[in-house]
Amino acid sequence: MRVAVCQLNTRDNRATNLVTAGELLKQAAAAGADLAVLPEYVDYLGPAAGVPKPEPVDGEFAAFFATAARTLGMWVLAGSFHEAGPDAERTYNTSLVFDRDGELAATYRKIHLYDVEIPGRVSYQESKTVAPGTEPVVVEIDGARVGLSICYDLRFPELYRRLAVEGRAEVLVVPAAFMMHTGRDHWEVLLRARAIENQCYVVAAGQIGDHDPGRTCFGRSMVIDPWGTVLAQAPDTTGVVVADIDLDRLATIRQELPSLANRRL
Repeated sequence: MRVAVCQLNTRDNRATNLVTAGELLKQAAAAGADLAVLPEYVDYLGPAAGVPKPEPVDGEFAAFFATAARTLGMWVLAGSFHEAGPDAERTYNTSLVFDRDGELAATYRKIHLYDVEIPGRVSYQESKTVAPGTEPVVVEIDGARVGLSICYDLRFPELYRRLAVEGRAEVLVVPAAFMMHTGRDHWEVLLRARAIENQCYVVAAGQIGDHDPGRTCFGRSMVIDPWGTVLAQAPDTTGVVVADIDLDRLATIRQELPSLANRRL
């Protein structure tokens, strides 16, 4: 299976962002991708006052990416968007997966919310406006079991172990908007760790560059194999990179170094 990570600089104009996302999906399809992964909040990343009205999973956001998946004949993981939440004050941060026919195959709501205070650098309380999801999700894509996550989830290894063991995941996906000040030190390290410890491929699509108000995302979208080797990495610009997932290689690694089978806890 060939996977593509699409790296965007999403801003505060939803229509423009969706056009850009659509163009990157076309590039991914032209490169032979079976699955394309877009970043967190692919449709809008900007001032809170301009956030699009929250939608259900069958709203305009979903319709746009369902049409793209069907038109291109490709699986699409549509990053994430503001799904209508449990109350008037909070949304969900939600990923949708569409199959080659444009049918909704999976929905995942971000479990771990980014509540961080770093004096002089960042003050962000995602839980003020976003409700946490509760359920890990694995979806089968062209014979590969794919575990879903979003951005800050990456710092919680117990989620990925559950995806790998209980969900029998072989691929882990991470749409993200990872901040520059943490991304430059932690992004690749954490992604490679999740790949190695769970003996899974990791497919991570990130936002890149500046986003109002005063937010800069790290980018460096990448695909990593179960040995922890980076197979493909995006340069520091908007674009698409692709890599091939080889489930036979995954099986060999799990057989020769059976750390998942040897676990005691």
